[in-house]
Amino acid sequence: MYSELKGKGLEVRLIAFRESADLVRRTVKERGYVVPSLVDASGDVTGRLYGVFGPPTVYFVDRQGRLLARGVGPHDWASPATRTLIERLLSGG
Repeated sequence: MYSELKGKGLEVRLIAFRESADLVRRTVKERGYVVPSLVDASGDVTGRLYGVFGPPTVYFVDRQGRLLARGVGPHDWASPATRTLIERLLSGG
């Protein structure tokens, strides 16, 4: 979905915390992720500033940087309902 919708403004970042950069690079390569991936090795930024203490956590942020929603736990990102939600957010709805 990221590859298809990034031209419409979708931005996604995977942030690994409390993991080594080498492990993250291997995992990204093995799983074929195409989304930019970042590493917070100490967990300080993700934990202290954003309240992430267990993956996965997702934040929806609008183009002005305002937090729209936060979700914790696994989610089916390939579902039609999720795609509809993301397309609606991209259109400003």
